[in-house]
Amino acid sequence: MRVLHITAHLGGGVGKVLSGVIAESARRRDGTCHVIACLEAPEKRTFLDRVLSWGGEVLVAPSFDRLAEEVGRADIVQVEWWHQPTVAGWLCSGVLPSMRLLVWCHVSGLYPPVIPPEFVLSVHRFLFTSPCSWEHPALAALRPRLKGRAAVVFSSGGFDDLPLPPDRVFGTLLRAGYVGSLNFSKLHPRILDFVQAVRLPNFRLALVGDPVTGEQLMVEAVKMGVRNRLEVRGYREDVRAELIGFDVFAYLLNPFHYGTMENALLEAMAMGVVPVVLDNPAERHLVSDGKTGVVVRNPSQFADALDWLAAHPFERARLSANASRLVRRRFSIGRTVAGLEHHYRRLLTEPKRSFDFRPIFGEEPADWFRSCQGDEAWRFQRDNVQHKASGRGPAILYERTKSSVFHYHAVYPHDERLTWWARQLEAA
Repeated sequence: MRVLHITAHLGGGVGKVLSGVIAESARRRDGTCHVIACLEAPEKRTFLDRVLSWGGEVLVAPSFDRLAEEVGRADIVQVEWWHQPTVAGWLCSGVLPSMRLLVWCHVSGLYPPVIPPEFVLSVHRFLFTSPCSWEHPALAALRPRLKGRAAVVFSSGGFDDLPLPPDRVFGTLLRAGYVGSLNFSKLHPRILDFVQAVRLPNFRLALVGDPVTGEQLMVEAVKMGVRNRLEVRGYREDVRAELIGFDVFAYLLNPFHYGTMENALLEAMAMGVVPVVLDNPAERHLVSDGKTGVVVRNPSQFADALDWLAAHPFERARLSANASRLVRRRFSIGRTVAGLEHHYRRLLTEPKRSFDFRPIFGEEPADWFRSCQGDEAWRFQRDNVQHKASGRGPAILYERTKSSVFHYHAVYPHDERLTWWARQLEAA
């Protein structure tokens, strides 16, 4: 069986899971040949090299003609989708050649970028990466019509590269940390309210990640009098070394974030770091309150959770052990591969067919972008009429990447509507 994966890149979470899938497939000797068409040149070779080391094939920035040849050779075509502009350009390039098409969706669709219901209905198989996607009313309404053509396969890359949890001394001192994006499209924009609410003496939160918002956070921390409670460490290549030094993983995300699997969270849990998370849709499906971590709803509950963890070291040890054991089992790379293979086998019994996604997403890059903006689409008028924005929109709209209007404009700079919309948001 030959599976062609079409992805924008091999970075971050998608790079880890695809390289993990190919490594596990090779270990199993299941006879599947995985080919990855990476539509953009990779910025880093970490996962690309891992794919090659396990016998996978990688095509870097292939032409659409070459891609059509590979589609013709493939038994199954798997699109890694998160509304990325380069992938959108291929999907909407015209009538696509016949294929058995599986879409693996790496965003929840609860908030921009949303998932057009017609997209789910149009392909052979549509796989979500978290059950939380079904919480969107438009997607929930589709279930009777899908008849098994949509399902959930967790996109975990597994934990084979992580050591078992280190021996920890579960005393009253809590070493708290966060690993992940420091952009406010992901991190809670009022993170300092949570830090300020903590009552524990000598509390300090270490933030590990690309410090895009680090300077802004520090300025605000000084104003709020919590500068000594915050440490911005910046990007770290060896995340394992950071996780070994944490007792608590304060994973406080923006309530409107677009994520699903949250690999940073799962890696921390696999290393025995007790998570404290907000009651957001994606996190609810990853952390079981009182069993593998603590779920809170506001700064006051966050402070209460830390007080309780500090005062009950044996309970903290129980949560630590449960988190590591259950996460490593539930989200193993073996289960990811088994879930994909189940759908591969069913797909092989169905005929190939051609696709034209332009009626769903539109004819031009601006149309493709706007089609997934959901309740925020009103900000992007089709006729470029000046409009008054009623308040600042979600943080994801102002990202320079993450499938924002700025990202689409960078890829398609000659699209006049994208240019106009980017200027409008810049001015806001």
